[in-house]
Amino acid sequence: MPALPLEVTDPVDSALPETALEGLGTRPFGVYVHVPFCATRCGYCDFNTYTAGELGSDSSPTSWLEGLRRELDLAAGVLGTAPAADTVFIGGGTPSLLGADGLRSVLDAVRGAFGLAPDAEVTTESNPESTSPEFFAGIRDAGFTRVSLGMQSAAQHVLKILDRVHTPGRPVAAAGEARAAGFEHINLDVIYGTPGERVEDLRASLDAVLAAGVDHVSAYALIVEEGTALARKVRRGELPAPDDDVLAADYELIDEVLASAGLTWYEVSNWASSEAARCRHNVGYWRGGDWWGAGPGAHSHVGGVRWWNVKHPAKYASLLAQGASPAGGREVLTEADQHLERVMLELRLSEGLPLDALTAEGVAEARLVAKEGLLVESLVDIQQRAVLTDRGRLLADGVVRRLVP
Repeated sequence: MPALPLEVTDPVDSALPETALEGLGTRPFGVYVHVPFCATRCGYCDFNTYTAGELGSDSSPTSWLEGLRRELDLAAGVLGTAPAADTVFIGGGTPSLLGADGLRSVLDAVRGAFGLAPDAEVTTESNPESTSPEFFAGIRDAGFTRVSLGMQSAAQHVLKILDRVHTPGRPVAAAGEARAAGFEHINLDVIYGTPGERVEDLRASLDAVLAAGVDHVSAYALIVEEGTALARKVRRGELPAPDDDVLAADYELIDEVLASAGLTWYEVSNWASSEAARCRHNVGYWRGGDWWGAGPGAHSHVGGVRWWNVKHPAKYASLLAQGASPAGGREVLTEADQHLERVMLELRLSEGLPLDALTAEGVAEARLVAKEGLLVESLVDIQQRAVLTDRGRLLADGVVRRLVP
């Protein structure tokens, strides 16, 4: 069996520790597939993606898919009696560049390796410009149940700063096409805080979101990542860095508008119209579930063990073609690591975190934080749960630091 690395510097072990496999199947199990291809590179993006010009002849969707099939077979062997996948999420990159037939092949590979639970949630990310009514009909027929569309903004000048190539009205039209193809669950991604974005631009974007009639919205503050074109422009003074006060005001506006339309937050950056509309795959991450991440640069987690693949598609495909694992490193999470991650992730959920997940010092701090208005005091006292207030959501990272002294 191809080796999975034991640790970052010494990839020698051929299997996951038995302790990691204990309880496999009692926790949610998802499969993430990373598609590393993009038509163009967005200036703010630091994801593991490549344009055709950057890859040259070293890699292609065909060699990537061959590698993916090999990795999924490897995964089935490593996990042994792995459960059927509860969720599948195909992200990128731009998965819709594969077309409906390509995405069908990906899902068939996942189904062949693991099988799908009867009520499996199957999501693909899509760029609105690389979709069509025929595309949505094709992936719906293939077994996809959910679509996530990258909207980012409805303002043309904001899209230009972000180097997005779709036209402002295309995401709303694409959402309508997806609904016509039979999709009940559709997400739109929004980015706020872009330099030059005005309040009226954000309001226009939210109006477009509501006009699209989607049941899920993800809204993320723009982060200037080192090594990106956006970071270079900010460093040269061509664009201002995002302002924290503006970001906070934008977030409050987004929450107010979405809540008034029946979309309520269930995770700090995610809103849904109902529990059924929540992204089950992401909830699996936030609740410490198991998942296998396949594809270049993808991360996996099973039973407290986390590993990640080599990033370049050519290297990824080459390793698998040689019968080797594509993993580039691995770490076994300590109890302290797992405790911190549980607090950090579950606290971001609207249900919050049970106080018995904290140490005695953490519980005492939670009561102080609640008196400061960052946790719902009545829930701390009565239900013994730490749940962020509206203000607490803006300061979630700071709350985590206080609860894990």
